[in-house]
Amino acid sequence: MATASSTRKRNGAKAKEKKQPTIYTFVWKGVNRDGKKSEGELRGATVAEIKQQLKNQGINPKTVTKKSAGLFSNENKKITAMDIAMVTRQIATMLSAGVPLVTSIELISRGHEKPKMRTLLGTILSDVQSGIPLSDSLRPHRIYFDDLYVDLVAAGEHSGSLDIVFDRIATYKEKAEALKSKIKKAMFYPAAVIVVAIAVTVLLLLFVVPQFEEIFSSFGAELPAFTQLIVNISRGLQSTWYIFLAAIVLAVWLFVRAHRNSQKFRDKIDELVLKIPVIGDILHKGAMARFARTLATTFAAGVPLIDGLTSAAGASGNAVYRKSLMNVRTEVMAGMQMNVAMRTSKLFPDMLIQMVMIGEESGSLDNMLNKIANIYEMQVDDAVDALSSLIEPMMMVVIGGLVGSLIVGMYLPIFQLGNVVSG
Repeated sequence: MATASSTRKRNGAKAKEKKQPTIYTFVWKGVNRDGKKSEGELRGATVAEIKQQLKNQGINPKTVTKKSAGLFSNENKKITAMDIAMVTRQIATMLSAGVPLVTSIELISRGHEKPKMRTLLGTILSDVQSGIPLSDSLRPHRIYFDDLYVDLVAAGEHSGSLDIVFDRIATYKEKAEALKSKIKKAMFYPAAVIVVAIAVTVLLLLFVVPQFEEIFSSFGAELPAFTQLIVNISRGLQSTWYIFLAAIVLAVWLFVRAHRNSQKFRDKIDELVLKIPVIGDILHKGAMARFARTLATTFAAGVPLIDGLTSAAGASGNAVYRKSLMNVRTEVMAGMQMNVAMRTSKLFPDMLIQMVMIGEESGSLDNMLNKIANIYEMQVDDAVDALSSLIEPMMMVVIGGLVGSLIVGMYLPIFQLGNVVSG
């Protein structure tokens, strides 16, 4: 009788035997059936494989060389969350079309443009071919497939509806990445205004104001107070610019270090950003959209509500919502309805709570949560568009005001000189 240990060893051995070859991109040159020169690129494991592919196409290969990895080539590109979303959608489409799971993963692996993704899918494929469940094959790669992803796949395997679950995961990942992109866009615009304004001001103070100062020195007259203030700031910046630069670099380094190592610091930042005018409202709506979409996906896949709330709390993307949702989870475990527990938190708006209550009473909580997510995603989209249209004139006003103030300050002595001469 074989033991579990011996079975695992055999499975491991099979996995090694079936390990997928590394796929490279090759550049080839040759002559086609008409005797004309042709060239192109093909993917394969070896030069011999590429030559055979070309001969099958009626091309006589002359040279076949492995494509070198440039700085911005796909060879050096990392696997992104959008890559995972696209692969998930491809698997969902193939499974819905009746293509077996192993074949689906193999086809996607061989055709993907990023070598790192091909390697990842090849490793997963080897595990699945050796008899390991897909969810267990994904679990070691937590950096790409989080607990929510793996738990949903496991639920699909147990229910025998892996194609439906992959479709739901793909939709969830696509919506989540689109929402994340919109929120990043909303955060980028104000930061861009501040950075550009500071950069323009510093450049003017370092390079333009000193030129005017040389002209003013020949006047031999006292400068206006505003002009003198600008000149003094320019002198101070010229003599201590490296101190300011070092202070900025140090501040950024300390912030990144504290944000990476301190959970309390991260939670405090999450709390503060929600209070920023306009931006905070977008982040509130984004957190509620993520919570609703995650809980709808887990609930529809058959994951218990308690576990779904845990996943939704982590996916909300903000410590304030994470703590509140974990409190809701505790109340639900004690027997309280979710809409009542959400009302006691005083964080969620009445509309959201009312829709959750209707979903619970009608037995269609997942559909209602999806509608909630759609509503808040649309509101985030509208808010980001409004912010974008507001930021553009604001950027012009801020930069124009700074530049205009410096120009007026520099020309004040010239205006006064003109008055003296005309007088």
